[in-house]
Amino acid sequence: MGEAIPDVITPFTWSLVRGLDNESGFIPGYYLWSGNICGRIYSNISQRLSAITALYGWDAKRAMTLIGEIFGHIPEDLSVPVYPFSRFHLIKEMLPGIKRLIWNTLKASKNMPSFLNDTPVWCGKMTERIGKIKTEAELLSLWKDELQPYSFKAWWMHITAGSKAVLALRLNKKLAKLVGTEDANALLSNLRGSSELASLGPITGISRVIKGEMSREEYLLQYGHRGPHEFELSIPGPAEDNTWLERQVEEFGKMDVDGLLERQHTQFEAARKRFQERFPNKVKWLDKQLAKASEGTRLREAARSELVRVLRVVRAFALKTGELTGIGDSVFFLYVNEVENLLAGDNSALKYVPARKENYEKYKALPPFPSIIRGRFDPFEWAKDPDRRLDYYDATMPVATAPYSEMLRGFAGAAGKVEGRVRVLANPEEGEMLQPGEILVATTTNVGWTPLFPRAAAIVTDIGAPLSHAAIVARELGIPAVVGCGNATLRLKTGDRVIVDGGQGTVHILK
Repeated sequence: MGEAIPDVITPFTWSLVRGLDNESGFIPGYYLWSGNICGRIYSNISQRLSAITALYGWDAKRAMTLIGEIFGHIPEDLSVPVYPFSRFHLIKEMLPGIKRLIWNTLKASKNMPSFLNDTPVWCGKMTERIGKIKTEAELLSLWKDELQPYSFKAWWMHITAGSKAVLALRLNKKLAKLVGTEDANALLSNLRGSSELASLGPITGISRVIKGEMSREEYLLQYGHRGPHEFELSIPGPAEDNTWLERQVEEFGKMDVDGLLERQHTQFEAARKRFQERFPNKVKWLDKQLAKASEGTRLREAARSELVRVLRVVRAFALKTGELTGIGDSVFFLYVNEVENLLAGDNSALKYVPARKENYEKYKALPPFPSIIRGRFDPFEWAKDPDRRLDYYDATMPVATAPYSEMLRGFAGAAGKVEGRVRVLANPEEGEMLQPGEILVATTTNVGWTPLFPRAAAIVTDIGAPLSHAAIVARELGIPAVVGCGNATLRLKTGDRVIVDGGQGTVHILK
């Protein structure tokens, strides 16, 4: 889950994520959607593959293709373990969870408009209430009675809206067969439609601030919860940094974001015209499908944004716990149940904090892990290998170095072809090093990287898929992108000269 949660996470954040994971799981027993490897969250591909093959009778290759389109490329020579569920047994075991899933998603669908509308106000009021609390008992009551239930509600909204994103994925595959990858990308480059795409908002909002159409206070209220570390609750967000917005405004004065959007809209219209000329009888179908894909994508991005907003309130709760109990930021090195116990008067878990802090620092010092890990993994030994791979690690296979090639391949994220010099960045805080016209290369990107995109001539990532943040935002801005290359940050160095072909999903290394 490197794109959504790229950081080494603290125990508090991990236990919160695990609680949400348990909330939406529907296979009883230890079959969880996610796992923790040295503080990095991974999705459980085996569980998904096992369920799909058992329920639908698909072979593993077909199921792996589907999973790869969502989570990123899975190497063909990698064998993913499949649990031998029988279809009857699995359905029997899953039935109670499926009923609960259906009930919660139907409820979420019905309440989605009010949730998206009401959550910003709810979060503002809840944060104020937390700030005024004087006792541990009062804070614990607020958490159990209101904040934790609302975080579960936000999670179900996120899951329900996230399922709508498959509409764009299906349409992309259909359009690619009709008009090719590049025009398919161009036709899907206007998913914001006539309204706003939440993941694009942080940069269009800065443009509005510069033009005087939005105040700085309004910007921070609307977008201040979004950032590169938005899911790691120990790290402050932009709204907590008094200098962040001013730095962005100063940098954005040199960019023409509106020009990028207008240019891409022109390319969208040109692609639609070409489609109309080739398939005049399919134009109504196209417009209808694009409208559905646009609505689904906007809903997915909006629900995710509001989930993050709620999680920032959970951060306020944690900070208040640290204040009332006198442990400060050490609260993030307790699990949620330990925080509850602490507020109830039991501080026995505090003895674990020093060791957890030590491990956290050790894990942070390690390089980015492989996108896919199978079997027992020793990250400290792996990190010593200068030829280590980032695309996958398989303990059951001989260690193999990535084959050398002058061509890197990934998913076609956003169409366009450009030649330029590489700038490899480890995190968005290094963004000032990115010069206009350089090709941004990163392990992964999320909404916190968005302000850097208008400066880049193209974007290349190790981790990603057609529905990834880098692909969606790059398409809207008309910036060529190749995502999910696996080893781009290891193969490429700052200063290398490359040709990025976002339409074909290739990066040609010229040196």
